[in-house]
Amino acid sequence: MNNILFALWFFLPAGIANATPVFAKKIKFLDKLDYPMDFKKSFNGIRIFGDHKTFRGLITGIIMAIITAGLQKIIFDNSPELRASLGFDFSSINFILYGFLAGFGALLGDATKSFFKRRINIKPGSAWFPFDQIDYIAGGILFLIPLIRLDVTLYVITFFVWFGMHLISTYIGYLLKLKDQPI
Repeated sequence: MNNILFALWFFLPAGIANATPVFAKKIKFLDKLDYPMDFKKSFNGIRIFGDHKTFRGLITGIIMAIITAGLQKIIFDNSPELRASLGFDFSSINFILYGFLAGFGALLGDATKSFFKRRINIKPGSAWFPFDQIDYIAGGILFLIPLIRLDVTLYVITFFVWFGMHLISTYIGYLLKLKDQPI
């Protein structure tokens, strides 16, 4: 059970970053940032990422990941019970760097998946199971490895916990009409 709690805690900034663009799209004053990350450029005649990967999503996702990491630091530093149950000292980690790497890695993983979706003619927003569920996990973990070295088992547990979290949250987003498809 402690490993599952650890996985949820460890990867929370990346999970929040991955979910943020869906909500940021609904905030009108952020429309100024609604410009494609690929600058509308193509690779072999096909858009690199497409219009759905915007600077609005990237910037707000990273900011939310940093805020999440900052809140985690406050909670961790003030909760001896949490410190004991996680079995890892998060207090020595720079929360800004941690949040940035988790958020940027998650969103870059998502953008990389979009690059490959464009290459095989899957339309933006269309489901591509299981890659839509694992892209941000792979990216977030890869970017966090230089900062936080864990046993491989913890990375695997994190992967599967957040894969399940993504399936659940996507379905809830579908029920709330935030997503067009249940998976």
